[in-house]
Amino acid sequence: MIDAHIHADCRAYEDFKLIAIAGVESAITCAHDPLKMSSSAVILDHFHRIIFNESKRAAENGLKLYSALGVHPRSISPDVEVAFNKLPSILENENVVAVGEIGLETGSSSEKEIFIKQLKLAQELEMKIIVHTPRRNKREIAKMTLNIINEYIDESMVQIDHVDNSIIDLVSDFKGLRGITVQPQKMTPSEAAKLLDKYGTQRFVLDSDMSSSPSDPLSVPKTVHELKLQGFKKTDIKRVSQENVAKFYGI
Repeated sequence: MIDAHIHADCRAYEDFKLIAIAGVESAITCAHDPLKMSSSAVILDHFHRIIFNESKRAAENGLKLYSALGVHPRSISPDVEVAFNKLPSILENENVVAVGEIGLETGSSSEKEIFIKQLKLAQELEMKIIVHTPRRNKREIAKMTLNIINEYIDESMVQIDHVDNSIIDLVSDFKGLRGITVQPQKMTPSEAAKLLDKYGTQRFVLDSDMSSSPSDPLSVPKTVHELKLQGFKKTDIKRVSQENVAKFYGI
């Protein structure tokens, strides 16, 4: 199994061992807003920790950790251009598989500007992208987000994340990956199974988004177990819990 979206820097050392024992072999940890991003120095330190510290903590517990780096919409510092200018060289690290997680939180002009710049950067570097959709005003912001994606980049390069029943119709024909976040206050394993039963497993991936918010590190294994109980084919379970992610990111 692969957990397609986590925030490793917010999790205890023991969580990595727990999910490895449960059968998760690798995960992608994304940049976000673990601190008040008051300056680019904080953002850059966050990137450094993700690349070097978290991969080491995970490896010590049998988990292969990949990274996605970018300026999260809640992480836009007053001097964000400093971090943005250094981002291209940081993305060259062999462990970084995507630009992310990026996107919109409120839809402000500054969020849109940084989002578009990072989409253009990803296109220039031919990198995949992990795109955030928020909890609040989810449908409205998701529409805005998809419009920007369609204007600036081929959507086949994008993993649109935190997809749930409120926006699934907006991405039913999405050419990239669609991330189902199984997490308290977002989706339960049972709800995820129902969504997959209706829409199939093509271009869907599972993730826990485990962070400092209410999270369940075992949500991906629990969802796989639920899919087995629901009678999903082994090929479909493997596709949504491993193969789609592995193929998309080349991991």
